[in-house]
Amino acid sequence: MELESKIKSSQHKLNEIRATAICGNDISSSVLYVSALSIIAAGQYAWIALLVVAVVLYAFRKIYAEVVGALPLNGGAYNALLNTTGKSTASLAATLTLLSYIATAVISATEAMHYLHSIIPSFSVIIATIILLAIFMGLTIMGITESSFVAMMIFIFHLVSLIVLAGTIFYYLFQNGFDVFHANSNLPPRDGSVLKAIFWGFAAAMLGISGFESSANFVEEQKPGVFPKTLRNMWIVVSIFNPLMAFLALSLIPVPEISEHKTDLLSYMGSISGGSWLAIVVSVDAVLVLSGAVLTSFVGVSGLLERMTLDRILPRFLLKKNKKGSSYRIIILFFALSVSILLITKGEVEPLAGVYTISFLSVMLLFAIGNILLKLRRKKLPRPERASWFAVLFAIVAVMIALAGNLIKEPEEGQPYNIVIFTYYFVPTMLFIIFMLNRIAILKSLLSFVDYLFVNMLKTLRKFENNVKNLINEINSQEFVFFTKGDNIVSLNKVLLYIQKNEHTRKIKIVHIIDNKEQELPEKLLKDIEFLDREYPDIKIEFVEVVGEFSPEFIAQLSKEWQIPINFMFIGSPSDKFPYKLEDFGGLRLII
Repeated sequence: MELESKIKSSQHKLNEIRATAICGNDISSSVLYVSALSIIAAGQYAWIALLVVAVVLYAFRKIYAEVVGALPLNGGAYNALLNTTGKSTASLAATLTLLSYIATAVISATEAMHYLHSIIPSFSVIIATIILLAIFMGLTIMGITESSFVAMMIFIFHLVSLIVLAGTIFYYLFQNGFDVFHANSNLPPRDGSVLKAIFWGFAAAMLGISGFESSANFVEEQKPGVFPKTLRNMWIVVSIFNPLMAFLALSLIPVPEISEHKTDLLSYMGSISGGSWLAIVVSVDAVLVLSGAVLTSFVGVSGLLERMTLDRILPRFLLKKNKKGSSYRIIILFFALSVSILLITKGEVEPLAGVYTISFLSVMLLFAIGNILLKLRRKKLPRPERASWFAVLFAIVAVMIALAGNLIKEPEEGQPYNIVIFTYYFVPTMLFIIFMLNRIAILKSLLSFVDYLFVNMLKTLRKFENNVKNLINEINSQEFVFFTKGDNIVSLNKVLLYIQKNEHTRKIKIVHIIDNKEQELPEKLLKDIEFLDREYPDIKIEFVEVVGEFSPEFIAQLSKEWQIPINFMFIGSPSDKFPYKLEDFGGLRLII
């Protein structure tokens, strides 16, 4: 029965085209705005800046492939840092990713409805945006298979539209010549320096790869071997169409006029080269693909928050699933957050642009740092690909340059700097995460405060006190497991230090798996455990010796028998000779 369940689950996982479509709609929708932004920033050198971005993204292909290949679990940068550092650092990445997804959903939905409003002007953009968010909330709740079909249709239509647009423009240019491109090429560079122009263009163009991180947040929903193909496909689309559209724009429109059409540049290019029919096709495509980017946000955030909830950072009631296997409470919560941000900003997406920029680039930076930590702290962990040190350092420097460019960029008149807007959204979100990470200490402080302040109302408040104590005991009662091969006392001490620092528990089961009952225990192991039991009086250490073979099936059996979730079980980093893949164990975590 269990085998049939696994086969059925595998059959419902995403193939290459569907997985690519979900994240590809987000990253490929950037062509609608990044060409204009790059040209405004870099002038005639915009297409060069976009080619540099393609090189940077190629380095990130290797970085993501190595990290997710070694740790193929949902969560993206959060998962990478969780398995190489601790929950606090990982939660920083999760907070930034969440903000990026909220900004993506609101901006994409609003811009999609603005495009639709240009075709059909008789409706309210804000109300239409809320309806669009609700539609994709419903699609995601229905299940990833159903929503991926919609994403695939949008993605195919988008690629066909871009190909038709490019082909029509080339036909137009071969008939009318490249005089506009030559005139733009002879303009003086921004600030009198080619390098400065490319720098500002690169900082703006890096927004064209937003969405690249999304595939890592739902990797568990993809069939084996699909994830690296999604990275390759996204890279190909961005590397071809983003520089190409900037080049074609420079061939059709004088640089000073680009800023007048920054919100509908591709549609305007279509009207010049093909007429009103092509402009309408491009506008319809914009509505669809930007809507597809909204779906990407829902799917990505669902995988991220579900993983965080499993790790007890978020409340466990969010894990409730429907018959389709969707964590519908997480999806509804994300919808509510997105609508609240939309109403707070009154549909003005400019304030969210700063949040979007800094969050996205920071997530990319943290993922590259996670790759370095994986190389240093998990050397023996098997992985299908390895990014070179040069590629990782090059990617980090490139993202830092782009981040610096966006931080120091002069805001539009009347608008604060990006970092100020980002702080408004980041601080409250991070405070909530900090509360969840330290809720035991906060609950104890609350209990002490209540006892002190309401000492004359003890009878009334005693029930409240008992409830809080029961909640603390319930959280601390969760038992964790560490599988040892006979580790020395130094390694075991690292395990206990990690548990003490990162997990709310008073119980740990140290398990040694043997082939048969006659097998002798490793020398000194019992004495080391007895010593650690004395050194850590607040943690109850139980040593268990079981007969069996360390395998996914046996670990699942122990999890069921002991009623301990697999993601509360730890092992040390396996070597290259380890016969299984980490994902086979269904959430088993690394601790040393």
